[in-house]
Amino acid sequence: MAETQTEVQKTGMPRSVPYIIGNEIAERFSFYGLRSIMVTYMAVAFFNPALNPALTAEADARANEMAHMFVTLAYFMPLLGAIMADWFFGKFKVILFVSILYTFGHFILSVSGGSYTLFSTGLIVIACCAGGIKSCVSANVGDQFDKSNEHLLSKVYGWFYMAINTGGTLAPLFIPLLKEKYGPDIAFGVPGILMAIATIIFWLGRKKFKRVPPAGIKRENFVTISFYALIKVFRRKPGQKVWEAVGEKYSAESIDGIKAVYRVLAVFAFTPIFWALWDQNLSEWVLQATRLDLTITGDFKLLPEQVNFVNPLFLVLLIPVFNSVIFPFLEKRGIRVTPLRKIGGGMVIIGVCFVIIALLQGQIDAGGKPSVWWQILAYVLLAASEILVSVTCLEYAYTHSPKSMKSTMSALYLLGISAGNLLTGLINSNIADKGFFSQFTGAKYYWLFIGMLVFFIVLFLLVSSRLPEKRYVGEGE
Repeated sequence: MAETQTEVQKTGMPRSVPYIIGNEIAERFSFYGLRSIMVTYMAVAFFNPALNPALTAEADARANEMAHMFVTLAYFMPLLGAIMADWFFGKFKVILFVSILYTFGHFILSVSGGSYTLFSTGLIVIACCAGGIKSCVSANVGDQFDKSNEHLLSKVYGWFYMAINTGGTLAPLFIPLLKEKYGPDIAFGVPGILMAIATIIFWLGRKKFKRVPPAGIKRENFVTISFYALIKVFRRKPGQKVWEAVGEKYSAESIDGIKAVYRVLAVFAFTPIFWALWDQNLSEWVLQATRLDLTITGDFKLLPEQVNFVNPLFLVLLIPVFNSVIFPFLEKRGIRVTPLRKIGGGMVIIGVCFVIIALLQGQIDAGGKPSVWWQILAYVLLAASEILVSVTCLEYAYTHSPKSMKSTMSALYLLGISAGNLLTGLINSNIADKGFFSQFTGAKYYWLFIGMLVFFIVLFLLVSSRLPEKRYVGEGE
């Protein structure tokens, strides 16, 4: 009987899962709670405290610059976090240590008291920690399973995804209310409390986690092999191909993995422009909302920072619609729904989003106060574009890279988000410094990004049919 019970427990859901899910809800609430109010706070507190109309464009640009640089750092750090976890310390220690620092970063924000230096320091700490956690948490979920219960992985990742979007939906609803009623110190402090709770939840599950020990420094990794291949471009035998020369030192399997990375990067090269536009919904769009008629119905109005809750809400609602209705409908009519077509479609849809936002801004520039419902429509389309691009890219990275390179591909995908935000941050910095891009304010700002997106869509259409593909699913990796 004891043996049967053990087998039942082994094939059931790991006991560590509730601690992971609870931790993720609290951490995402903390992160998106901060992002929901940081831009409107910085624009006034640091860059235009006197509310001088002549400084509005510059103040907005400075706040947007900081927001995008924050995200740039947050999505660059997963690469370093993955290295720390996989090579040196293991995922559990990295998540726990970084979570403690994460909480301290929120504490710095809550006591900054209008100090630009302290506030910036807090943002840097949080960005580094959020990135460090991002690379480890989802992989830590998979570590809790083995062959006996791997059939439950899809279910638990569904819960995990719901945890992310639960935190992402609730935070923009409640944190702006706290800022409105009790001030920024409390509003920035509450996400810190949630992060402390997330850390405690994770620590309480310490004896239930399955911990995969660090593997040490891997000799055959993407960076070292790529660097060696670059050297061999100039130092190889006459008539010898580069990869043949690399094969004298590294295994054929590792070389195939590197080639797979570059094939996928040919697709991911088009994602930074998508994220350069997408992440404006948590910065530029929030500032735009301060100039909209925020009436939803009757006397009920949203706060500018609350409008963003529409995005994660519709993201969850639209995923089954696409998977169960739209994709099968297109397939039945002979239209193949390939990953590259999904990505292309997502880029077109986010372009439509920005046309709506640009037209809204044009009305604001002319002295109007258009309805927030138009921005809500843009958020719904934004969620659809994210499903087509983000979800598809994550799947594409997994199915088109061998087992040894799957973690590398996930980190490189996140670097695309970092690169897109870096581009937007640099443009905003140039606007604030009255450089070349300072002519692109108001509606012209959004039309600038639409123009860049159209260029990349045309380029994507020209090269997508020539992009090489090789799937690594069901081939005995």
